[in-house]
Amino acid sequence: MPEVPREYSSSHMLAEKNKKMLELIEDVTKNADEVQKKVLSEILSRNANVEYLRRHGLRGQTDPHTFKKLLPVITYEDIQPDINRIANGDKSPILTSKPVTEFLTSSGTSGGERKLMPTIDEELGRRCFLYSLLMPIMSQFVADLEKGKGMYLMFTKCESKTPGGIVARPVLTSYYKSPYFRDRPYDPYTNYTSPNETVLCPDSYQSMYSQLLCGLYQYKEVLRVGAIFASGFIRAIRFLEKHWTLLCNDIRTGTVNPLITDTSVREAVMRILRPDPRLADLIHRECSKGCWQGIITRLWPNTKYVDVIVTGTMAQYIPTLDYYSNGLPLVCTMYASSECYFGVNLNPLCKPSQVSYTLIPTMCYYEFLPVNRTNDLNASKPSPTSLNQSQHHELVELVDVKLGQEYELVVTTHAGLYRYRVGDILRVSGFKNKAPQFSFVCRKNVALSIDSDKTDEVELQNAMKNAVTHLVPFDAHVSEYTSYADTTTIPGHYVLYWELCLKGSTPIPPCVYEDCCLTIEESLNSVYRQGRVSDKSIGPLEIKIVEQGTFDKLMDYAISLGASINQYKAPRCVKFAPIVELLNSRVTANYFSPKCPKWVPGHKQWIHQN
Repeated sequence: MPEVPREYSSSHMLAEKNKKMLELIEDVTKNADEVQKKVLSEILSRNANVEYLRRHGLRGQTDPHTFKKLLPVITYEDIQPDINRIANGDKSPILTSKPVTEFLTSSGTSGGERKLMPTIDEELGRRCFLYSLLMPIMSQFVADLEKGKGMYLMFTKCESKTPGGIVARPVLTSYYKSPYFRDRPYDPYTNYTSPNETVLCPDSYQSMYSQLLCGLYQYKEVLRVGAIFASGFIRAIRFLEKHWTLLCNDIRTGTVNPLITDTSVREAVMRILRPDPRLADLIHRECSKGCWQGIITRLWPNTKYVDVIVTGTMAQYIPTLDYYSNGLPLVCTMYASSECYFGVNLNPLCKPSQVSYTLIPTMCYYEFLPVNRTNDLNASKPSPTSLNQSQHHELVELVDVKLGQEYELVVTTHAGLYRYRVGDILRVSGFKNKAPQFSFVCRKNVALSIDSDKTDEVELQNAMKNAVTHLVPFDAHVSEYTSYADTTTIPGHYVLYWELCLKGSTPIPPCVYEDCCLTIEESLNSVYRQGRVSDKSIGPLEIKIVEQGTFDKLMDYAISLGASINQYKAPRCVKFAPIVELLNSRVTANYFSPKCPKWVPGHKQWIHQN
């Protein structure tokens, strides 16, 4: 018999593998209720003797009714004492019967520091399972993706150790440093232009430079491009704008710029790179035109889509991505957090405004707290963290949510979180069999966000209190203020609009306003400060001084749109374009933070203990 061509054989195997993964999605969504009961039973039976469950009166029962009757709905602050015990070295089964192997640091904060989400060894496999669903789904919509590579810009971030010796790091850093990524067998769907060494390089400049160099050199093979967040991908394009001449020279000569000093990175790149004057000429021709519209399709002409998160606060970057990509599809593939990975987008080529995630019932046990938000020009008021008795009874299970209703996500995970409020607000947009599909509405209580940072009104108000002390010697104070996340700059930055009340006769020098900027930055949480200092993902904070009467004009505008004069309050954060235009039209002066705020890896209390 003639031998089956290897290419046909591998394509057939891949098609069969994709089919199995899609069938699995069908199965778990058709049996969502049974799967959810099984997941809860497995979590509770495995952890029957942990301290936290016994503390609340659970003695091995695994049924949903008893679980919900005895276990409270909680926030991070409720379990922070338990988290701290584990972080400090207590190895007893406090939250989970399996040892906590690392903490995943959340972009959400508590007391200005990143939240620590416990995780266990097997949870990494569960996250990888969700990754394995993405390309089988995508292959239904875009053909032949296995025939090329993905230029994905992936970066590790700083990690630290708790006093008890447990590693604490972001979830993606955990994945990139794990054998699941580093030692992965060949798979056409995880075939990237970036060698592992360039991804794992801790120096953000060297990592970005070397990944773009490899991506440019392999431009013909690139079928998809992306990063995790839209903001990160746009930063990469801006980096290319600044450094394309150096990259061009490396491709022309087949060498790596001396600025790249990491030996492992240089060796990894040199295994790929060869002199290519023609390609260098092409890059030079396109990048020197001055107009960067469509630069992605000009440099990577075979690209079929851009894979980035553009939901939630990342939606503000969609126009910029459209400009750079010539309107390529913007694909959001999955919904995940540090607490747990949740779901996938079964219609990945939909418009960003129509992105909907199907929650996979095997990932954790889901509950949903109904929410009712008011739509006005004011930023959302901080919502209470604790629930009353009637609210506890309002929670519904995965299969009982109602189309069009908004809910706050509550999860019980395999890694030791029980009835935990994630803080995401979701809207039911449809169903896949018996499993609901949700659109992401917003992160609860977030006023400002540029990248992975999340700043709420309370934190901003406290930072303001610290900053305005610099004005006291000049007999001046801030009579009104609001804020805006400005993403027209790259990187984006926070802008505060101040209307001043000046009683003193001495002019306030610019350095005082600059000190105010820095004080606000020093007062914000560690995620923001890391974005400024280490990740370079956030630009210097800006204060804009506006004319007297500006906030009266703002109120007049809000009332003209139907706001009640009796209930109107100046918004502490603005997003509506006409309001931003109004504020900017009345700016008399602006000032920037003169330097980066202080930031070091790890939590303040760990640093003090060491």
